[in-house]
Amino acid sequence: MRLLELLTPLAALAATASAALATELVTRKPLVESNKLRRVLLRSNLLAKARTLEGFAYATTERNRLIGTPGHNATVNWIYDTIKSFPDHYTVSLQPFDLPSGTAKGLIVHIPNLACDESDFPADLTDKVVLVFRGDCQSAVKVAYAGARGAVGAIVYNNVEGNLDGYSLQRLSTPEGPYVPTGGISQADGLALIAKLDAGEEILADLNSVTKAITIYNINAQTIAGDQDNVIHISGHSDSVAAGPGINDNGSGTISILEVAIQLTNFSVNNAVRFSWWSAEEEGLLGATYYVSQQPQSELDKICLMLDFDMMASPNYAFQIYDGDGSAFGESGPPGSAEAEHEFARFFTEESHENHTEIEFDGRSDYGPFLAAGVATGSIACGAEGIKTVEEASMFGGVAGVAYDVNYHAAGDNVDNVNMGAWIVMSKVIAHMTATFARSFELLPPKTEEAKIKRMEVAKRISGKATGKIWGV
Repeated sequence: MRLLELLTPLAALAATASAALATELVTRKPLVESNKLRRVLLRSNLLAKARTLEGFAYATTERNRLIGTPGHNATVNWIYDTIKSFPDHYTVSLQPFDLPSGTAKGLIVHIPNLACDESDFPADLTDKVVLVFRGDCQSAVKVAYAGARGAVGAIVYNNVEGNLDGYSLQRLSTPEGPYVPTGGISQADGLALIAKLDAGEEILADLNSVTKAITIYNINAQTIAGDQDNVIHISGHSDSVAAGPGINDNGSGTISILEVAIQLTNFSVNNAVRFSWWSAEEEGLLGATYYVSQQPQSELDKICLMLDFDMMASPNYAFQIYDGDGSAFGESGPPGSAEAEHEFARFFTEESHENHTEIEFDGRSDYGPFLAAGVATGSIACGAEGIKTVEEASMFGGVAGVAYDVNYHAAGDNVDNVNMGAWIVMSKVIAHMTATFARSFELLPPKTEEAKIKRMEVAKRISGKATGKIWGV
């Protein structure tokens, strides 16, 4: 036998042995435990990563991390490269998707009411540009209904002071209606247009180059170890709005789950853990929506629980848990959502000894598309532009009558204005939930046919409401 013929099988044997050794080294690590994973999360690491994200924003003329900008591109590359540096622990992929471009020119038609129902729109909007109010459902839903009636564009005016300059307000075409170019304006400008229209004036809108065609990326990383058919899915969005660097919204969630993913490499898991960083959340949950749309039901069924984290460090915070069991707001999530809420609440009460409150479980962040697909979901938050109540001030400190985050969607959403105390608490909650369900799903209801039917019933209810996130759109 020639030497080359002998070396080839020996090289293959060595490669196989090396792979087996790597797998064995990973599995030798101790099974993850909540207290041990929480213990290695440090404020200093969170803060250092926050400065990194702020640096990406401030290194650009835009001073933000809006999708399509150098600041967001740097964010995506940084997350991807960080996770990619653990090849023995994670498989990592970038999921690209395109946002369309377009311009629109036409007479403005004001759509009264909230424009969240198809019946709010005239039967014929051919060649018109609709003017709609921001809020109560995704602006994307309003745009779809308008496009289905023949509109060529849409203008969304703000529901609070300040303008929507820089909000792409884009979406991908869906069964509800086609994509049409959309722009955002201030509340004052919107009301001024309505006054002129009500007075009988015709106004021609020219939405010229309000959108541009770009390719953006979700990042998905999954543990190599653990049961690949039973997954705990942890996520947050990686983009900011145009106004600022977005360190609370949502640099805080981005960094918390990144730090948990890094520290998880020191442990083994029984169930697979998937981490996702969504793009274009601020434009209408586009990254998460696209991800769900690309998954066959068989893959969605592998997600035993999906937990999304957005705004973990609001300066005037409250510790909020989404109402998964429906006890506070009357609408529960798919089976498993109630159990997730209960475990969040148990941890706040028994482990971190913190007060907590509940907020409506209505799909207004990146868990929304999963909720609408019948996946058990859950979430926590520190609050956005909502106003802290007197009762909440007594529970959490801070100032009643002031927004949870006065810098929400503003230039002041930077490192100097995050609440590090709240942020480390929330990060440890994320670590606890990750560790708990990476070990076992025994807290969740079994995957029975009855549970599957209930999931589909909830999905139908949520999809029928066509509700969405007010914060970003």
